[in-house]
Amino acid sequence: MDDRGGSFVAVRRISQGLDRGNTCHSTSAEFVTGSTAWLGRGLSCVCAQRRESDARPSFDLTPAQEECLQRLQSRIDVQYDSSIPEHQDALRALWNAAFPEEELRGLISEQWKDMGWQGKDPSTDFRGGGFISLENLLFFARNFPKSFQDLLRKREGDRSVWEYPFAVAGVNITFMLIQMLDLEAVKPRTLVGATFLKFLAENESAFDLLYCITFKLMDHQWLSMRASYMDFNTVMKSTRRRLEKELLLEDITRLEDVPSYKLLTR
Repeated sequence: MDDRGGSFVAVRRISQGLDRGNTCHSTSAEFVTGSTAWLGRGLSCVCAQRRESDARPSFDLTPAQEECLQRLQSRIDVQYDSSIPEHQDALRALWNAAFPEEELRGLISEQWKDMGWQGKDPSTDFRGGGFISLENLLFFARNFPKSFQDLLRKREGDRSVWEYPFAVAGVNITFMLIQMLDLEAVKPRTLVGATFLKFLAENESAFDLLYCITFKLMDHQWLSMRASYMDFNTVMKSTRRRLEKELLLEDITRLEDVPSYKLLTR
C-alpha cells in the first residue's frame, strides 16, 4: 500500500504445491487486495511516457511487415467484453489450462483469486491490456505449460513472502511490450520496434512468443533481485532493459535465438 492512497494486489506465498491479410506466416493463496489502481500505477511507472514534442525517427516497413503490424494492432484494439461468447470461452479455457483438476464455478468467482486476479471478476483487470492480454496468457499456458505452471504456482527459486500476483503481472507484461515496441504507431520509431517487426513478418505469433519469453525473464529477474511486491516496478524496468538488449544482439534472426528463450520449458 503506498502513501498516496493507491492500492495493490500482493500474493502471500503458501506451500509450493499450490485478421487483415494472409502475408504473415501463422503458427499455430492468500491475497491482499485493492482496486485496479495498483495495476494502473504499475504501468505508468514501467512504461515511457509519450510527449507531443518527441522527435523520434520512423522506420520504413515492407508491405508484409506493414500488413502484419496492422493485424497485430487490430488485436490490440479489442477490449475484453464479458458479453461476447468468444471472450467467455477464452477465459474458461485459461482456467482449465491453469487448474485442470478443479472445476470452475463461474466466470465471476472467488476462485479467480487463486490465479492472481485482483477480485472475483477477472474482466475488471483486463482494462490495462485488453483481450490480447488474455490471449497472451492462454498462448503461454498452451505452448509452454511447464513454465506457465511453474510461474503460476511459484515453484522455482527462493520466493519472497509476498509475491507478485501472476495474472495481474501478465497484464502488465502485455501492456509493457506494446509500449516498448511502439506497436500503436503507424511505423516503429525505435530500433527495437523495427527489429521486432522483422520477426513478426516471419511468425504471426511473434508477439505471443515474446510475451512468454518476457514473463519467464521477469520471474528470473525477480528471483535474481530477491524482490518482493514493492519491487515490482523496478523488476519490470530491469526486465525491459535486458529484453531490449537481447533483441538487438547480432545474429538474432528469430525469437528462438534470443538468450532468454532458453529459460522456457514446455
